[in-house]
Amino acid sequence: MKESKVKDEKRVDGRDFDETRPIEAKAGILHRAQGSAMFKFGSTMAIAGVFGPRKVFPKHKEKAERAILRTDYRMAPFSTKERSRPGPSRRSTEISFVTRNAILPVIVTEDFPKTSIDVVVEVLQADASTRCCGINAAVLALADAGVPMRDLVVSCSAGKVNGKIILDIAGEEDTEGEVDMPVAWYPKRKEITLLQMDGIVTPGEAKEILHLALKGCERIYKDMQESLRSKYTIEESKGDV
Repeated sequence: MKESKVKDEKRVDGRDFDETRPIEAKAGILHRAQGSAMFKFGSTMAIAGVFGPRKVFPKHKEKAERAILRTDYRMAPFSTKERSRPGPSRRSTEISFVTRNAILPVIVTEDFPKTSIDVVVEVLQADASTRCCGINAAVLALADAGVPMRDLVVSCSAGKVNGKIILDIAGEEDTEGEVDMPVAWYPKRKEITLLQMDGIVTPGEAKEILHLALKGCERIYKDMQESLRSKYTIEESKGDV
């Protein structure tokens, strides 16, 4: 008999229902980008690079009063157990679109008219919640690039598996659970910039899942802030040597 992904009090990986996987965030990991970052939820790992603000090509896409934000979400062919096909897919196009819309509200685009800010997100390891992981990596990379932002957008998922409401969907919880809800959160304005849901729940369950996802975002917000502080603390200490 196949093991249940959620037991009475614990999940199969040992986490509590309201617990995220171990989180790792690091800014400034690439030398060829203006800004870069890595973000991990357990074994789900994404890196992001930022290029710009720079001239827009083709030129007819530029905006006279602001910068345009372009996002490109990709999954490495070796990121899953089965090799994925190279090149864009409907899924990667859709996630690129929602990533852009999730991040755009915090970027001060009016400071850089007639330019583009390009963000490339590459998922190196996929074990569910890849869009949330990619959004967090992208936001950290933008901060590392010095792009003016009103706040950090943070992203986390929650859902329902075997009748239990759980935080940070992982592994087979994603493929065999009843509901998955990725959320992105703009903390200073308390605004949701991304809300998607795959599955059917009652209105009460939807509110409970959303509330849990936002609790996860609050924790991740602190982790992302700390990763940026630690990077610049290290750089300042090197400068004193």
